Amino acid sequence: MTEKTWSVLVTGGAGYVGAVLVPKLLSVGHDVSVLDLYLYGEEVLNSVSNHPKLRQIKGDVRDTTTVEKSLVGCNAVIHLACISNDPSYDLDPELGRSINHSSFRPFVQASKAVGVERFIYASSSSVYGVKDDPVVTEDLELEPLTDYSKFKVICERELAEEQEPGFSTCVVRPATVCGYSPRQRMDVIVNILTNFAVNKGTIRVFGGDQKRPNIHIEDMANLYLFLLQKDDAEIDGKIYNAGYENHTVMQLAEIVKNVVGDNLTINVEPTDDQRSYHVSSDKIYKELGFKPTHTIEQAVIDLVAAMKDGRLNDTMNNPLYFNIKRMQAVNLK
Repeated sequence: MTEKTWSVLVTGGAGYVGAVLVPKLLSVGHDVSVLDLYLYGEEVLNSVSNHPKLRQIKGDVRDTTTVEKSLVGCNAVIHLACISNDPSYDLDPELGRSINHSSFRPFVQASKAVGVERFIYASSSSVYGVKDDPVVTEDLELEPLTDYSKFKVICERELAEEQEPGFSTCVVRPATVCGYSPRQRMDVIVNILTNFAVNKGTIRVFGGDQKRPNIHIEDMANLYLFLLQKDDAEIDGKIYNAGYENHTVMQLAEIVKNVVGDNLTINVEPTDDQRSYHVSSDKIYKELGFKPTHTIEQAVIDLVAAMKDGRLNDTMNNPLYFNIKRMQAVNLK
């Protein structure tokens, strides 16, 4: 199959997933524009900063002029930009609303106006809420529990309303992403457990039986590349979960222990948080043939290596690795 090349705008391209995705897009021949606030460092894309097919725009998705400038010449969008996860969102709900929702439809309409042909939106598996179903598939009712996930649902619906011939849309609902990135996050579960294991020699597990679906960051980035290669008819209007396996929190802790060392202690503590997610990613495999190839264990191995070789520094305290700490430090409005 001949590789299709796009001129793609990645919003949030200097974020956790974006910093892994953008070099991959460039490596297979796509022209890439990045629109990002660069809150977590302007050097996260240093490995490709001089690439002739990369254009970096430091700006805000809420700013109409910046959006129009960033879309010039683009025929595809991968929309990653958002205030991610519930605690970050709760820090300033109005900020979350303005970035995650209020700016969304205007951005989609601006994309259509300049001739964008494909729009891929990163939603979240949190849109399902807590289900008793052993397998959570894309056709189950959405029951978002937080403002963060509620606005993801609203944006999914607005994107569907904007879909039309010549403007194909696809929604991805990722599980929690894990692993190493040049724009590292240490506030997601596998990365949290690994950080404590390496630096404290002990892991605190709250509860333990709750299931937490994860996906390796390399697989997450590869999925966006994969979707760009599909014909419109295959993905237009489709919604796909994206996860690897549904491990319990205790199983995740055991994976970390097996990598970091058997002398590690796991301390189990009670919790009121019994949220348990069982996300099925069978649909995207059955319909399109995409299957993750990187294990959660590999994510832990990659993180440990990055902590040991100096790519990651002071991982317990550095605010650049924690969304809330960084947002508080810059007082984003």
